[in-house]
Parts: sequence; structure tokens; C-alpha cells
Amino acid sequence: MSHTTPIPTADEIRAQFLEHGYYHAKGVFSPSEVAELERDFDRIVHQLLSSDEETNARWSGPEMDKMNVSDTIVTHTHNVQKYSAAWTKALLHKGFLDVAEAILGEDIVLHHTKLFQKPAENGAPFPMHQDWDYFPSVKDTMIAGVIHVSRATDEMGCLRVFPGTHKLGRLDQSNGHSDGEILRNYPIEKAMPVEAEPGDVVFFHYFTIHGSYPNRSQDIRKTVLVQLLSGDDRIEDGIGHPNARIALRGFNHHITRSIANED
Repeated sequence: MSHTTPIPTADEIRAQFLEHGYYHAKGVFSPSEVAELERDFDRIVHQLLSSDEETNARWSGPEMDKMNVSDTIVTHTHNVQKYSAAWTKALLHKGFLDVAEAILGEDIVLHHTKLFQKPAENGAPFPMHQDWDYFPSVKDTMIAGVIHVSRATDEMGCLRVFPGTHKLGRLDQSNGHSDGEILRNYPIEKAMPVEAEPGDVVFFHYFTIHGSYPNRSQDIRKTVLVQLLSGDDRIEDGIGHPNARIALRGFNHHITRSIANED
């Protein structure tokens, strides 16, 4: 007699997210969908590395100096949906948006996406930090959904989180670049690794303290991070971060004609 794992309800997903500040959704994308996404992921990386642009998004700062990781690399670009129709389709994937809706509600707006490739043996780490400082929103509804197109183990530099820290709200010196409260009180070695399989999506709130170790394995870690917020929220004025403002489900309540006409 076979046993199947019950599919969590929307209420269960939301309750777990509200309690822990993250939710690990397993098997959101099928193996065939992952294969298509990985194909275009690799094409994007090849295009990036063939250009004259700076594509290494390795951070600097005191924590990076302590880790002694000056030799590391993380290949990066914003907005993969501008490169690939397959990735545009992924953002509208029913399973992906169903989990996002359980957390955010029926109106879901895309802020931006970010591709991260941590190469084998020298993939760059990210010190512990919160994300809010980079793109603060008025109602603080912003979440990330990390789409895994490869395995992500702790040795490969998978996401590490401090569950429940989203309840702390906005902390000062939180962006991981300066030696503040987060780096002193939430050391990366005590954070919980969230290992994932291809097709998994790990959602977390932008207050949740998170980071990752270097990739010292023999395998490449491939992820695309999708930043989402509620349709009745908006980014604070004066923030220059890329902002797609695309309604993925429901309605964007703060779009205007002039904003819609922006490049």
C-alpha cells in the first residue's frame, strides 16, 4: 500500500509562513519544466559571460573579509523574463502562484527577478542579512520565491535562515555589508540550512534573516529569486532598484498611466 504526502492547504501554507517567515514548497515545477528552465538558465549565463559586462555579484564588506572568499564568483543578472519566454512562463506557473497567493493574497505583483549561479568550488557566499533595505515597500508585504533548477545542499551554498526573525521587523545595518546587529547576533553557522531539490521553491519574507555559505562542492548551484509583493502595496518613493510592476495574478492597485509608460 503506497502512502502519499498530503498537499498543504492555503491556510496551512500561510500559517507556516506567518510563524516561521519562510515556506519550502516541494516539487512545484515538474522535471520536464525544470529541464526547460535549466536549458534557458544556461543560455542566459552563457550570454552573460560572453558579454563585456560585469556579471560577478560577489559582495564586499567585513563579513566577506572574515570568510576569506576573495576568490569566489556568483554570476548574476536581474529580470530573467527579459531574456527567456520560458522564464516568463514560469512566473505565471499555477503551482508557483498558488503558493504565493496563500501568502500574499489574490493580488500578486512582480517586483523583479534575479538569476544566481554559484559555480563549483568557488561560488560566492552571502553574509546574513535582511532584504528590506534594498527595496522597502510601504506595507512590508515583500517576499522572495527562490526557484531551484539544480539541487542546493549546504555544501553547495544553499539558503540558510533564522526562522521567525521576520517578526523582528526592520533592523538597522541589515543589508549584510556592515558590521551591525545581524552579523553580531545571527552568525551564519547557527542559521538553518534549507536544502532543496530541482523544482522546489523556497519562499521567505524580506525581514527574514538569511544568507548562504560559499559553494565548495563539485556541482553548480542554479537558482532564480523572484521578488513579489501584494497588489495593494507599493515600493517607497525614491528607491532606484529595478521594479517590473507586473501583475502576475489579480490586480496592481497602485499603477498609474505615467508609471505604466515608464521603460
